[in-house]
Amino acid sequence: MILSALSQSARYEALHPLFPRAFEYIRDTNLNALTPGVYQIIEDKLFAIVEHVPGRAREAAKLECHRRYIDIQLVLDGDETMGWKPLEDCYNPVSEHNTERDIRFFLDVPASWIPVPPDHFCIFFPEDAHAPLVGSGPIRKVIFKIAVQD
Repeated sequence: MILSALSQSARYEALHPLFPRAFEYIRDTNLNALTPGVYQIIEDKLFAIVEHVPGRAREAAKLECHRRYIDIQLVLDGDETMGWKPLEDCYNPVSEHNTERDIRFFLDVPASWIPVPPDHFCIFFPEDAHAPLVGSGPIRKVIFKIAVQD
């Protein structure tokens, strides 16, 4: 798991061949003008999901993980906190992995909570269980889904 400011994104571009394209999209797109929905950047390899939703209480947030995609979760507006726990320490799954949606949920409690202000992002790898969208008001964000195998 990585937490950083958008101004430091170049530092992370070498971690995956598609990260430079994701950060280029962030720089070249007026993300605040995008309506909620899915935006294909490179079909099945890189896409963005724009969300504008109310925040939820920590108790309502479930840890989730993904196998096929790495998340770059960029907060645009709002007060978001994200929970985190190593996947290897998650023992209470809600169900099996949903391969169609590439997601699995857990009832485990996050090991830590990370405040993520606007213009900051978290990168969650497949080994990172995370509980997003915790906050006290509306949250506007973009989640970039990057295929683990480009």
